Amino acid sequence: MIAIGSELLVPPRGETNGAYVTARLREVGVPVAARITVADDLPLLTAAFRDALSRSEVVVATGGLGPTEDDLTREAAAAALGRELVRDAGILEKLRERFARYNRVMAPVNEKQADVIRGGVVLPNPRGTAPGQYVEADGRIVVLLPGPPSEMQPMFDEQVLPVLRTRSAGAVLRRLSLRMASVSESDIEQAVAPLYKTYQNPVTTILSAPGQVELHLNAEGATAAEADARNEALAAGIRALLPGKIYSEDGRELHEVVAELLIERGLTLALAESCTGGLVSVRLTEVPGSSRFLDRSFVTYSNASKVELLGVDPALLASVGAVSEEVARAMARGARERSKTDLGLGITGIAGPDGGSPEKPVGTVFIALAGIASDPVKRVTFIGDRGRVRFQAGQLALEMLRRSLLGLPV
Repeated sequence: MIAIGSELLVPPRGETNGAYVTARLREVGVPVAARITVADDLPLLTAAFRDALSRSEVVVATGGLGPTEDDLTREAAAAALGRELVRDAGILEKLRERFARYNRVMAPVNEKQADVIRGGVVLPNPRGTAPGQYVEADGRIVVLLPGPPSEMQPMFDEQVLPVLRTRSAGAVLRRLSLRMASVSESDIEQAVAPLYKTYQNPVTTILSAPGQVELHLNAEGATAAEADARNEALAAGIRALLPGKIYSEDGRELHEVVAELLIERGLTLALAESCTGGLVSVRLTEVPGSSRFLDRSFVTYSNASKVELLGVDPALLASVGAVSEEVARAMARGARERSKTDLGLGITGIAGPDGGSPEKPVGTVFIALAGIASDPVKRVTFIGDRGRVRFQAGQLALEMLRRSLLGLPV
């Protein structure tokens, strides 16, 4: 896949077509080997097409089909294929008709949008002025699509995907994502690698992000059912090796899983957040129906607010400090008692970049639950900048809730 456009290489713009096309290609058994973004430069684009053609049977390019001087996709693809561009009179007439419908005269620069690589098949674009095209050469297919997703996606689905489906011999690629929270990538790898390395189909990829690890199982089969069965065979073994750790296999995020568990069990929750500043509350209230379980949230950043809103003992704060196991427990219990909810959750910590000490370095966080057997509390030291510490703290808090709701050890 080649995404074309200098604007895609600088903030705040970013390339988004690749993910869509990749997902659709997988459905018809066409794996994507590489995705690159290239500036509007003819030599660079030509080299990108040549490189892609040297290693792939299908090359899909998006963008650069407009009328301006820096729209060079057609020229670059033609040069890489060693073919000339031919101006299509039919496209030219349709372009003029389109402009006339809006009482506009077509500028001469728009005429280049009617240029087609010799031997190419035109892909009509009823949603824009830039038609696409695909060319077959030496057993390879080159597809040129417009950049705007509103034009690219329907053109790809309606005119390109059916062609590729017939060429892929009916193979289907399916992915199963196993998500885990607040675990170590190395620990997960050590636990499951001896198993997944015995499989060639599916192929397993492990991905890590702050507060989360994902195992992606990618299977190929003659049908979707066959590919799914291959993934499931490996997933069953992984579940046995990681009991209780997988929170989602259907794409749901952790806060969605926790919200559904609270709703299913008819339980209510109150939050008391210090270092996370309401982050857990924000995530939970993204879920429709969150009013059914979330009664209220206290953001008690100062010691005074912990005393006034949650009833934390000032003497306790003075003796052990706000960032402590005792205060986290008092926050969780105070939130629960003041709200009269089934559960309470308290988070207090040092998000940084300042405020740490040798005993409690930056990243130290205490998380407590109230209303759960034994009222568990955890101390963790997270690594990373302020945003990373806060997110990981929220993620662990949600994971503690999930595990407690399922009766798993917290």
